[in-house]
Amino acid sequence: MGQTLQRAAQWTTATDGQSGKLEFSTLNEDLLNTVLNFAEGPGGKSPEEGKLVFKKPLTWTTALKPSAFSGSGYIEKGTSVVSEATSPKDNLPLLELSGNKLSVLSLEYAENVLRVAGDKKMVELRACLEENKDPVANMLGDRFATVDGADNSIFRYHEEITKEIELLSKQSDESEEKRRELEEKKLVLSLRLKLLRLDEQMLNASIIKITNDVRLNPKIVDGEVSVLKQVSGEDDNRYALQYINYFGENYVYQNGCRAQPWRQLNGDICYLIIKCFDVEQPLYVTANTSGYYLNKGPSSEKTGQLDYERPDSDTYRELVTMIKAKSRHFADMISKQEFNIKQQKDRDLHLAVAQDDDQDMEATARSEHHHHQYQSNKEQTQRDEKDRKKIQPARTKLEPSLKWKNLSLDDEQRSHKSDHRHVSKRFANAHESRNKSMKTPQADQEDHFSESSTESEEEEEAIERRPEANADLPSEYWQIQKLVKYLKGGNQTATIIALCSLRDFNLTQETCQLAIRDVGGLEVLINLLDTDEVKCKIGALKILKEISRNTQIRRAIADLGGLQTMVKILRDQDKDLKCLAAETIANVAKFRRARRTVRQHGGIKRLVHLLDCVKLNSTVMTPEMEMSVEVARCGALALWSCSKSKKNKEAMRKAGAIPLLAKLLKSEHENMLIPVVGTLQECASEPSYGLAIRTEGMIEDLVKNLKSSNQELQMHCAAAIFKCAEEKETRDLVRQYGGLDPLVGLLSSGTDDKQLLAAATGAIWKCSISPENVQRFQELKAIDMLVGLLNNQPEEVLVNVVGALGELAKDPPNRMAIRKAGGISPLVNLLTGTNQALLVNVTRAVGQCAEEPDNMIIIDKLDGVRLLWSLLKNQNRDVQASAAWAICPCIENAKDAGEMVRSFVGGLELIVSLLKSEDKEVLAAVCAAIANIAKDEENLAVITDHGVVPMLAKLTHTTDDKLRRHLAEAIARCCNWGNNRISFGKERAVAPLVRYLKSKDENVHRSTARALFQLSKNPENCITMHEAGVVKPLIKMVGSKDEDLQESSAGCIGNIRRLALANEKARYS
Repeated sequence: MGQTLQRAAQWTTATDGQSGKLEFSTLNEDLLNTVLNFAEGPGGKSPEEGKLVFKKPLTWTTALKPSAFSGSGYIEKGTSVVSEATSPKDNLPLLELSGNKLSVLSLEYAENVLRVAGDKKMVELRACLEENKDPVANMLGDRFATVDGADNSIFRYHEEITKEIELLSKQSDESEEKRRELEEKKLVLSLRLKLLRLDEQMLNASIIKITNDVRLNPKIVDGEVSVLKQVSGEDDNRYALQYINYFGENYVYQNGCRAQPWRQLNGDICYLIIKCFDVEQPLYVTANTSGYYLNKGPSSEKTGQLDYERPDSDTYRELVTMIKAKSRHFADMISKQEFNIKQQKDRDLHLAVAQDDDQDMEATARSEHHHHQYQSNKEQTQRDEKDRKKIQPARTKLEPSLKWKNLSLDDEQRSHKSDHRHVSKRFANAHESRNKSMKTPQADQEDHFSESSTESEEEEEAIERRPEANADLPSEYWQIQKLVKYLKGGNQTATIIALCSLRDFNLTQETCQLAIRDVGGLEVLINLLDTDEVKCKIGALKILKEISRNTQIRRAIADLGGLQTMVKILRDQDKDLKCLAAETIANVAKFRRARRTVRQHGGIKRLVHLLDCVKLNSTVMTPEMEMSVEVARCGALALWSCSKSKKNKEAMRKAGAIPLLAKLLKSEHENMLIPVVGTLQECASEPSYGLAIRTEGMIEDLVKNLKSSNQELQMHCAAAIFKCAEEKETRDLVRQYGGLDPLVGLLSSGTDDKQLLAAATGAIWKCSISPENVQRFQELKAIDMLVGLLNNQPEEVLVNVVGALGELAKDPPNRMAIRKAGGISPLVNLLTGTNQALLVNVTRAVGQCAEEPDNMIIIDKLDGVRLLWSLLKNQNRDVQASAAWAICPCIENAKDAGEMVRSFVGGLELIVSLLKSEDKEVLAAVCAAIANIAKDEENLAVITDHGVVPMLAKLTHTTDDKLRRHLAEAIARCCNWGNNRISFGKERAVAPLVRYLKSKDENVHRSTARALFQLSKNPENCITMHEAGVVKPLIKMVGSKDEDLQESSAGCIGNIRRLALANEKARYS
């Protein structure tokens, strides 16, 4: 295990003399589960190995209480517990719990600890491995300690045992003690080999997982493109591709990317244009750090630019895999390796152009606004070269946008501001040190261009409102101006008096806030933070904390480098200073640039350190302890503001914030809980945080705080559950800790807080995915309350309410409950909305309700089916798919479904046209709808005229089982009209269907067997099936327990056999 813990496990950074902790990541969770299975599993070790006494005990800080070890086999000694069993040599107990320290001396007792821990066993295992980073050395001795390079300890130990056996065999009087020692050594060797095997298994699994997470980079992309260029040419018999080129301009940036900087923010590396021999239109491909995917090609609105929107959701890790999926010719040529490799004598001229451009980035930066599609022939490249040379003489210095500028100010600006601030020697020194701190480290400069945030950037673009020159200013404005003058030129006493006087003003008024800024007060206040006078710092921070609630003041503080200084103050020993600095950072870090500045100057790590405080629920709290708790609260406030950035969330996790937040979550003080839960719910969207919230026992605390009387705290708890409840384990924990009742209680409380309603309904929606939770919601009459919220609510509430009703309606009794509560009509009315997320949920809910015939009557009367059909025209693919799925039960349960469908003008043509979609979910839903439509003969005739047969036949090469199932069902239904069976054969749809029988999904087998049975009624199709090897898998399926599958398989085999007999009869007659 040592090698895995050192090389593969992910650790947080070691801080303040403490060793790092295991990060909450999926990789670490897999490793811990593997170790847990070994420790608990009976096959991992023999009973003798379980009883083997360790050389040194495994000791760690535990959350278990002495009462957990009550019963036979344990002896209580006051606040300690020891095992009755002891080691034979040292007479030490094999298990000892003293205070919060637990020690074990054998695997048997380690297994007992895990059994006693129950749901907390993962926490105990994590703590054990964190405090014993080389457990094998403790268990078997230092000779087996983890080392770098070759480890020969096992071989040496084996040689030692062999020699002892030889010596023992030569001795006439065999000592019993030596024999026992030899047996013990054999056990040690056996256990070491098993631990080594476990280590290798975990390392191999880690390598596979890490390999899967590897992201693309420009070097990999260029390598793949270079290889594919060698197999491209005009002759389709000799080459796999017609051509592959980079799209757009030929400029290569210093980081190797060809995409524009504003697209590099999204991870784009470059864009490719690929022409395959058997695909009519070129493929326009985006090479992103996440993989390769298609884009929509040249934009119709902006000449020379791409439409970066994705036509489908497919992402490929390799370019070759992507082209194989899109081009049958390419796949065949690659698999047969029947192509020529083109030897390039000359390097492409565009690479030389890119190198020239690197020498003069300013001149070529202008070309970012003029994209020319790159052509592979030399004439086009030379024209681009000439155009570039024409542009070069006109060199104008291009200033970067303010958004991308470094936080440091220009030298001229610094010296200009220094003239105003340099009043006394003390302030001059402070100004100099502050300017030094404002310089952005070189390593972080690239970070400016890759920020991700969940918060809108309205503040970033806020228009500054300054009073007009002739406007009458209040008397406070002039009084503040005088006080700022005292701040600039006074001594220490005058400065403190001026600061106190400033605090006497109402600093919550915008007039006073802007007055301080307009007369140069912000510069002075920020300078004061660099002085050595604690009182001056405290006074300045108190003022900055109040006025930083203003949007414009926040931006000004960030521009003047105030954040960097406040981050430095977080290291100060004075706790009042730490509190004020953290609270001010919390106010300022409301926009992206400020959050980025905090991270780049090490603020996240320091804020996380503030969370580490004394026990919160101690019976006796001294003033020192209370101050420590207040520091933690202020740190949580600042982290809450910073956590709206994805990179900050990752930085917080690596700094070890999760266990500290889990500890603070057990506080009983609402003013502490609100920022802690707020931070958790902000971070809960990240998988690593969701995993930690589940495994660290935070769900129990979130559920407990749902019962609080504070609505803001309730809202954040519900929002955290909403984001985490995608996982089944989380949903089960919410139910086990009694969280469903307070969630429903929030709906019945009659609150007007829309944010609270949105969070509560969202949590109910996600929790109702589990059938066990649905039963509890039925008992709590949640459906009636949810239906009552379908009217006069904002869209963010409606999305969650309708989503919850859609999940609850999967249970048949609930469909009737929704109808009785009057929910069908408002649901149908919501189909006319424009919110895409709401439309997706509404169509799902209406589709579930339509499974009930009585509900279908109401939906039909309200013209709901027509509204669903109209949503097939929606541009959003999720809406299209969910609408098509909802149409299926509507057709199945409508009284006169055929006539209803025909009444929709252009409806059948519309649904057939959706077979051209590239989204697999849309295709599967449309195929399911066509299978239902084709039950009516007249409708089948109409869709046949609209070309449904060739469109379905084109889709038969898919590998998606969901699409295969419904496609085969649609083909089976469509065979019942005219010459459709023959047409499917001519369109070469039969042989691909035979491959569906290799699927592991029995539903695919059933629908495929039906389709093959229908197609086998045509002799030509029988021959094709037989040649494709259909008989052998069908014979196996005749023995299936599914009667439909049996019947269809037997029918198909029967048709093939009858054709064979007829052929033999004709031959001999």
